[in-house]
Amino acid sequence: MRHSIVAGNWKMHKTYAETHTLLDELIEKLPSGKEVEVIVAPAFTNLASAAHHLEGTNIQVAAQNMHQAEGGAFTGEISAQMLTSIAVKTVILGHSERRLYFHETNAVLANKVDTALRHNMRVIFCIGEELKDRENKQYLNIIFNQLTDSLFHLKKEDWKNIVIAYEPVWAIGTGLTASPEQVQEMHAFIRNEIDRKYDKSVAENTSILYGGSVKPSNAQEIFSKPDVDGGLIGGAALVANEFVAIVEAI
Repeated sequence: MRHSIVAGNWKMHKTYAETHTLLDELIEKLPSGKEVEVIVAPAFTNLASAAHHLEGTNIQVAAQNMHQAEGGAFTGEISAQMLTSIAVKTVILGHSERRLYFHETNAVLANKVDTALRHNMRVIFCIGEELKDRENKQYLNIIFNQLTDSLFHLKKEDWKNIVIAYEPVWAIGTGLTASPEQVQEMHAFIRNEIDRKYDKSVAENTSILYGGSVKPSNAQEIFSKPDVDGGLIGGAALVANEFVAIVEAI
C-alpha cells in the first residue's frame, strides 16, 4: 500500500558506538503518532545490534545492499538469508554509488531484486540519471530503461514489496537539488510507466521516494508534490535533528 516513508541511508559512516548514540537520539526526538514510516540503514557491521536496539520502536532497519546468490564463495558479501535471520526485512538496491563504484548493471540488479523477493524482503530500488543524461535530454529514457531492465519482469503481486527511490545522480552529495517541479515530473513519469506496464492500482499503491540533497529547508516543498511519497536521505540522516526535521516535513 502506498504510504509515506523517510529512509536514512547511512552509507559508510558511524562506528558501533556512534550508531547507538544516533539511534538513541532518534528514539527520543522522532514525533509519535505521525503517519510516516521511518527507516534507517546502518553499515552491515551494525545491522544486528541496530535491529535489536530498535525492537519495540517505530523505526525500521534496512540493509544498504545484498548479494544475488543464496550463498557460496563470495568473499565479503552478504546474502538475503543472513539479513532476514537478524530481522532485517528491507534492502536498498540499485543505489548510484553501487552502480558506479561496483559496476552493478541493470541485469545484476534484476537478479538481486528476485532474490530479495524470494525471501519476502521489501526492496527500496534506486533509479536516477547522470547530469549528462539530463543535459542531453535523455533522462526519461534512462529511467525507463532502469525500470524495464530491473523491475518490469516482476509479477503484479510482487510490487507490494517494491518501493522506488528516484535519485538524480547529479544531486547526490553535491548540494544540488532537483527543483520541486523536476521532482514531480520524474515521479509522475515513473508512476505513469508503472501504470502502463501493469495497471493503475499497482501504480497508485507504489510509494516513490525522492533522494538527492534533501534537507530540512527544502523537504516540505518537495514532499508536498502529489507523486512524492517521502525521501531516501543521505547526509542529513546522519544528524538526528536534521533527519527528525525531514520526517516532520511529511
